[in-house]
Amino acid sequence: MADLSSLVEAMRERSAALSELGYKVRFDLTDTGEAILLDATGGAVEVREGSGEADAVLKLSTDTLDKLITGRMGPLMAFSTGRLKVEGSQGVALKLAGLLDQD
Repeated sequence: MADLSSLVEAMRERSAALSELGYKVRFDLTDTGEAILLDATGGAVEVREGSGEADAVLKLSTDTLDKLITGRMGPLMAFSTGRLKVEGSQGVALKLAGLLDQD
């Protein structure tokens, strides 16, 4: 299973695709109690460990996040099987899902 720092690094590697998001998204990791904040406002993408205000909050395990980042699971599959829960803006979550699906 991936650890928090490797997940943050993997998200940073995808930051070019995520720059179009234009919102803040927090990933609450249900199995560790930790969080990752993705801030794609202002044209740049910042990914860091820790929580903060966000337009959408995605609740999922580190394993599920790892599978989403690496493309081994689609966001729609994660959501429909209950592995991913969304709080806040569904539209922001859908936009993020679309950006993650691009390669």
